[in-house]
Amino acid sequence: MDFPPSVVVLKTARRHTGLMESEVRPRAITVLLVDDEAGVRRGLRMRLSREPDLVVIGEACDGQQALSLAETLRPDIVLLDVALPGEGGIGTAAVLKTTVPSSAVVMLTLYDDTATRARATAAGARTLIGKHEPIPRLLEAIRAAAPLGD
Repeated sequence: MDFPPSVVVLKTARRHTGLMESEVRPRAITVLLVDDEAGVRRGLRMRLSREPDLVVIGEACDGQQALSLAETLRPDIVLLDVALPGEGGIGTAAVLKTTVPSSAVVMLTLYDDTATRARATAAGARTLIGKHEPIPRLLEAIRAAAPLGD
């Protein structure tokens, strides 16, 4: 039987019978975390790891590292801080838009104002979430931005 690309077929062994059964689950949304604060990345990784449909596949501390990892890992979502050293998150988002167009950018910020929102959108971010917002809002934004299938 053929499954759409957004579905992964997992084989699980049943210990007591030795039989195999197929279990169909939606493919996990892969996430690359980008923030210059290690504590923020650690906290995000810990929280996202509690979600069965989200998998953190990499972490970066600046825009250059984010671009390199995104090109290699091809995540569904790049969770990107606006305030990064160097080119900043908005500059990094603009480059990601052309180099890894299959990855959606969700930006995190302490500066949730109209000007920052406009700059992030112009750079290609799908959405901008304030770091002060509740986690369910962040999870909703990640899921909404994720591509539907490959």
